[in-house]
Amino acid sequence: MAAVLSLVIVVTIGLTVTRVATVALTMTGMSLDHARFQARSAFTGTGFTTSEAEAIVGHPARRRIVMALMLLSGAGAVSLLAALVLSFAEVDSTSSGLQRAAVIVAALSALLWFSRTRIVDTFLRRVIERVLRRFTNFEVHDYAALLHLRGQWGVVQLPVREDDWMASRPLDQLRLPDEGVTVLGVERAEGVWVGVPSGHLQLCVGDVVLLYGRRPMLEELAVRLHGDAGEAASERSRAWHAASPTEEPLEPPVRRRRGSEGG
Repeated sequence: MAAVLSLVIVVTIGLTVTRVATVALTMTGMSLDHARFQARSAFTGTGFTTSEAEAIVGHPARRRIVMALMLLSGAGAVSLLAALVLSFAEVDSTSSGLQRAAVIVAALSALLWFSRTRIVDTFLRRVIERVLRRFTNFEVHDYAALLHLRGQWGVVQLPVREDDWMASRPLDQLRLPDEGVTVLGVERAEGVWVGVPSGHLQLCVGDVVLLYGRRPMLEELAVRLHGDAGEAASERSRAWHAASPTEEPLEPPVRRRRGSEGG
């Protein structure tokens, strides 16, 4: 029975390795389902080609995790095969062989059921994540993927200048969320960073605003100036966002170069 026990231990180690890899991948910004799939795919050597796999190759932390899985999977497969062979090496009759197989199936079934229990899964993920946070640097999020920074979405740093529509005005007066634009932070002219600023924060000349939203809106904001034209542009943008917040603008926003109007 020592061989059977060794087989169960090898399988347990394999399940633990893939679980640790799954948690590590989620810490880099992958969803739990995608992380679990990619961890099992790498550990078993299945090698599915998906968009998530491409995201792993282009992400340094994820690439290290998958490389470790590939190395461990080779040794694990050899150990599993050796343990399985040894489990039946001393069998001298059909009945004892069937009993040994029944014990292996029952033990592995119980192990798989235990590992998939929601309470156990939640507990293990919390413990593994805590350990990984302390002893590794896997928490390197792919913010471009998390924020969907492709197509119409983007993040820009917008310097505040004297003739800008945003200059010398508090954020709540600008009503940028009504245009589908989120202020992620403001770097003050003196170098102080204000993350997730409140609506009472007034933008001053020399500040740099970090904005997230649809690219056409961000491009228009970059050239929006003080005055009636700027207010009209803001009103049009709010109306469009309220009417169709998930669609591209029917017409591109009017863009003006800085300095073309207003001195």
